[in-house]
Amino acid sequence: MKKKDSVFVPIIITLSIVIPIAVAALMIFSNYLHINSESDYSFLPLFHAILNGTTAILLFCGFVVIKNKKSKLHKILMITAFVLSSVFLISYVFSKLVLDHATTKYLGEYIITYRFILISHILLSIAVLPLALFSMYRGLTGEFEKHKNIVKWTFPIWMYVAITGVMVYLFMSPYYK
Repeated sequence: MKKKDSVFVPIIITLSIVIPIAVAALMIFSNYLHINSESDYSFLPLFHAILNGTTAILLFCGFVVIKNKKSKLHKILMITAFVLSSVFLISYVFSKLVLDHATTKYLGEYIITYRFILISHILLSIAVLPLALFSMYRGLTGEFEKHKNIVKWTFPIWMYVAITGVMVYLFMSPYYK
């Protein structure tokens, strides 16, 4: 194991465990882990959809440019997608603290489709965290063979999570207050 790996791999693994547990705790214990605020944060679900949609576009563009051997542009696009996903995660955690999600329920006619998309989105978002972190790490450290091996999994899962994030918003948008 390289010296960098002995530092960064444990950090990636720790973040990949701690972040999903923290988000789950915010969802399960939302009655207790809630910040009362007079500010209006009702724009956050739309903001999250925009971040997810933009991330999907950046991922697709990054895929296209790397196939055309434009590695510098690929790097910029992927770092930007990662930054937007990080902003999404921070904003999503914040929204769990300030918005009353407990009263927002999907009541539409496509309930089975919605639940399938939501559950698969949530489960795969847990998986995409370590995949994206390891992909970024291997790419930024120049370990391109390892990078290629992991992005075979990261790209389709991350793309699915980004697109279904927008879809969840579209399903839920009529029910947001």
